[in-house]
Formats: sequence, structure tokens, C-alpha cells
Amino acid sequence: MKPIRPMGMPFDIVVKLPVALDQPVTGVEVTFEGPDGSSICMPAFRSGDGRMKARFAAATAGPHRWSAREQGSEKPFRTGVFDVAPVPEHDTRPALYREGRLRVASNRRTLEHANGKPFLWLGDTWWFGLTRRLDWPRGFRQLTADRVSKGFNVIQIVAGPLPDLDAVDNPFDIQQEGDGGPSWSDGWGGLNAAYFDAADRRIACLVEQGLVPCIVGMWGYFLPFMGIERVKQHWRELVARYAAYPVVWCIAGESNMVTYSIDSAERAKALREEQETGWTDVARYVRTLDPYRNPITVHPSRPDSKAMVRDVSVLDVDMLQTGHSGYDSLKPSVEMLKACSASEPRMPTLIGEVNYEGIMGGNREEVQRFLVWASLMDGACGFTYGAQGIWQMSARQDPHRGYTGCWGRGVWEDAMHYPGSCQVGLARRLFERYPWSRFTVRSEPKAEAQGRISALACGIPGEVALFYLPVNCLSGPLAGLNGSWSGGLLEIAIEPGAKYRAWWYDPRTGDEIRTYVARSNRSVTMGLVLPRADGYWTPPPKPAMDDWVLVLER
Repeated sequence: MKPIRPMGMPFDIVVKLPVALDQPVTGVEVTFEGPDGSSICMPAFRSGDGRMKARFAAATAGPHRWSAREQGSEKPFRTGVFDVAPVPEHDTRPALYREGRLRVASNRRTLEHANGKPFLWLGDTWWFGLTRRLDWPRGFRQLTADRVSKGFNVIQIVAGPLPDLDAVDNPFDIQQEGDGGPSWSDGWGGLNAAYFDAADRRIACLVEQGLVPCIVGMWGYFLPFMGIERVKQHWRELVARYAAYPVVWCIAGESNMVTYSIDSAERAKALREEQETGWTDVARYVRTLDPYRNPITVHPSRPDSKAMVRDVSVLDVDMLQTGHSGYDSLKPSVEMLKACSASEPRMPTLIGEVNYEGIMGGNREEVQRFLVWASLMDGACGFTYGAQGIWQMSARQDPHRGYTGCWGRGVWEDAMHYPGSCQVGLARRLFERYPWSRFTVRSEPKAEAQGRISALACGIPGEVALFYLPVNCLSGPLAGLNGSWSGGLLEIAIEPGAKYRAWWYDPRTGDEIRTYVARSNRSVTMGLVLPRADGYWTPPPKPAMDDWVLVLER
């Protein structure tokens, strides 16, 4: 037997159907048995050329057997064998295959790869990323390369009926279409295999370039109009095609939001209840269907995934949506993140939608910096960025026309260069210089005494401490450790016996600032941290009234 593919990399087995079964079917499943006795069962899918396939990624090298059967039947109608090549001495597989798919870490607070390497989620929002407005391959590969270069490692992308289109008035709008047409035929008559064949290329491209696809099944308000059985059929297709890849499942977008055209409060209440119950059932179904147990989350309306489902045990990751109102969204974002992170059951938590850069005519890069740094300082497992023009893939030659109106100007070709997309990556870069998965949120007594909602600080006692100091125009509860406009910073509690050296990190450029000129042209040199007898230390003023990160290293 000739080896087909190295361990961990997906490949397809073509399953020839007997004549009696050669009908449009969704109930074929294929069992794969490894040389170590392991066995997994995958649902099969029909590709656009009419062939039935099963997609598989092996966990072990050596000879494997497969057998195909109708769902519910014990007797296989087709069997076969193949060989899986071992990982070569010099592993040339893409990074995600070398490190393995994601799982919840033992601390229940962060994510990690199968090999134990911590995973700091930095996502980008491409809801319409499988549509033709992001052209394949040129545009898709261009945007992918840009995001990889800036430090993103997750792409949130919808593989089905899309947001900002109404489930009653225009569910089959042409803007739903990918390279192979729409995901479903008019009237929800059936899945369109050509759509998913085209999506396969894009999903594989993301993984090969080191980006984890966070696959959103569809927008939540479609469920009552499709019906739960069609929704499960849709998710069976997604599991069949993408479970073998290292992915995250997002069961639905804004899962309990009612479609826009409903104007009856009573009807809206009934739909919301139906969606919450239905999406919980779908999440449970995906859990039983996916043998690789890829992590599951739900994109919420507000505040978080746990509030969207009737049984939180179906979730692995708690995702938040906290608003798009610029500075007015900052305080609620911090408060919601702290509250959701502390809620039970404990699970990795992050803001998955907030203040897309450029949306509603504002939300510029300083807003993005505050949100990513505040999230990481307060114990999130990561952060998801978004940009107006990219989330809906509005293109120069084909602008997005949303049901809810225009959320702001911008096309993806320009929005990919917004400065915030680079600056959020600098946060990940600094955190990953340290064993960040061991970080805990720092409590600073002086900050709490002055009414700050957070010190915006974290670290490992005695080893490293990071402090985010926002722009000086943010005062009061958002100020973190900032002092007054005219004064220095609040005092920091230094652990007994700890010996630190201090320096500034510029969150706009990634520069390390150790000597600078402060007010009155006085030169300031950072260096050893020398606390007073009471254990407190007052840092010198920031290099400027912009936001900065203060770093204390052992």
C-alpha cells in the first residue's frame, strides 16, 4: 500500500455507492480503523461531481481500514484499506498540523494545541469570506497573507446563510452566493454541493497558512424558517467536510436575534425562545457527530454564549458581543468580560465582536488597542478584531448592500490596511514573549480605591507584570493605573522580595522605550524598580499622553 498522506492531514476517501443507494443521500457514514485499534466514524458528503466522499485525518501512521454503511445499518456495503505515512524526521507539514487541533487547557481558562502549546486567540471577522466579493484565489490569498503577517491566527467565517439579510424578505439574495452559487437552493430545497466544494478550497487555504477557521454555521434567525431538520442537515455537511481540519465550531451567529422584518413583540419572543432551544439542540448534535471533538462556541447577540443556550454543557468557549458605539462601548466591554469570565462553568472567554474599525464612522485604532489590551489584561483567552468593509467583504466593484443599511464606508481592499489590524497583533507579540498562559489578573489596591473598574494589569508574581495605561482622554473608571493629566501614575504594589526592571512598550509600533524625554525636557531612564518601605512603587510619567504598556521583568 502506498502512503496517502502524512499523519494529521485531511484527505478524502471516495465511496462508490451500490446502485440501490445511488440516490441523493445524507445518511452514509464511514468508519476508519487505525493500527492501534482506534476507530472513528465520519459522516460522508456528496461532492459537486456526484461522488460520495469521506474526509479523514489520521492520528497514527500505518495501515488503516475503512468501511462504509448506511446510517443505522450494521452491515457495510463497501470496505477498503490505505496506508498513512509517518511524520518525516524534518516535519514539513503546515504549522497547524504539526501542533494539532485546539482543545481547552487544563486550567479551563485558555486554549492549547494537541501538543500542549498554548494558543492565544487573535481573530479577524470575515463573515462574508466565502462569497464571491472576496475573489478566489487572488483576493482571498492576498487578505490571508496580510492577516498572517500581522499575527492573526483565527478567522471567523460563515459557511451558510449570512447576516444582514432577512430570513423572510430576502433569504436567497444574490449576496449569499459563493463561487459555486448559494449554500441552499431557493425555498430551502436542498444543499448545493458546488458551494461547499468552492468553500473547501478556502478553508484548506486558511489552515495551510496557519489560520484556524472558526466556522459559523449560519446566522441564528434562519433556524425557524429552515426548520431544525434542515439546519441539522446543514451542520452534518459542515462536520463531514471540515471536522478533519483543526477548526472551531461556532453553532450560529447572533443565535437568538430575531430576523429584521418581524415587527410583532409576541412573535419575536416566540422566535427567540425557539432559536435558543433549537441551537442548543444543534450544538448537542454537532458534539455527537464530530469524532475529533473540535471546540464549540456560539456567537451571541449579547452578552455571551452562555446566555444563548439552554444547556451550557454544549459549549467549550464563551464568546461575547459587547457593542459598536465607540468609546461608549469600552466600559461595558470590560464589565461584561470580567463578569462572564467569573461565571460558572468556567471556560475560555473572549470578546468575539465589538467596535469594528471604521464602523458607524468611527471606532478607530485607539479603540481597537484599548479593547485588545483590556481583554488580555483581564484574563481573556484572546480577542477578535473586525473592520468595516471586511466583515461583509464589500468590494470596490461590488459593494455590500445590507438589509439594515450602510454601517459605514469602506471596502476590503482598503480596510485590510487599517492601522488597528496591525496594532492588535502587537499585543499578541508581547504576550507570547512570556509564559502568558500562566498569567493571572493583578489586583492593584490603589486603583481599586479610586474606583477603577480594572487595573488593566496581569502577570506572574515575581516574574513579570504588564500594565496597560490608556490614552489620557479616558478618565475615571477606564483610566486603569493612569494618574491625572498633570501627575504621574498610581502606585503599584510590588511583591515582597521581587526584583524588577521596568520599560515601556509602544502598542502602536512595538518599540521598546527605555530612555525618553518627559515633560520639562527632562530625560527619564527606566531601570530597576525600587519600591518604598511600604512596598509601593510610583512609575515615572508615560512618554506621552497616548496609551502605553508598562513592562516589569524579573
